Amino acid sequence: MPYKKFEEYNIKVTDDVKNRYKNIIEDLGEDTSREGLIKTPERAAKAMQFLTQGYNQDAANILKGAMFKEEYNDMVIVKDIEFYSLCEHHILPFFGKAHIAYIPNGHIVGLSKLPRIVDVFSRRLQVQERLTHQILDCINDTLKPEGVAVVIEASHMCMQMRGVQKQNSVTTTSGFRGAFENIETRTEFLNLISSKLS
Repeated sequence: MPYKKFEEYNIKVTDDVKNRYKNIIEDLGEDTSREGLIKTPERAAKAMQFLTQGYNQDAANILKGAMFKEEYNDMVIVKDIEFYSLCEHHILPFFGKAHIAYIPNGHIVGLSKLPRIVDVFSRRLQVQERLTHQILDCINDTLKPEGVAVVIEASHMCMQMRGVQKQNSVTTTSGFRGAFENIETRTEFLNLISSKLS
């Protein structure tokens, strides 16, 4: 997704958030009039709007716009979907990969829509556990498949840059609905996302 141009931002929100960032930077002891920081509050305001644009998007409508009748009833997997989000506790990034599978029940969905709904939910203030279930429930409720599975692996800057400062830690969350609650189907999915098919 290309970076938004200036005119696409809400000017009132940009100005308000810019002033708040300016105050924060000054409260931290910096001089917002020095050359390197003059435009930083505005850039940060625009960046924050970009990184939280998921609040203004409807993931279910994205899926509904690309649903097709198809008599395919085997597993469909899109794995290694890169995502970037912001931890709601410290407003620091967490990022990684999402793996999604579903078993159609009369309808399939355009493959690009699955990464798009990952973006919709990750472009919000989040926790990884909620992100996993929002993706899972959106697919389950909208597509109504035989089953859905979501696994997310992520690195959290709130753990790596501050706090316990464990740079190599990875957090994995998962959710399963329908057919994926069956251990054999779940195991097949987990094996497929772990393997390299090339």
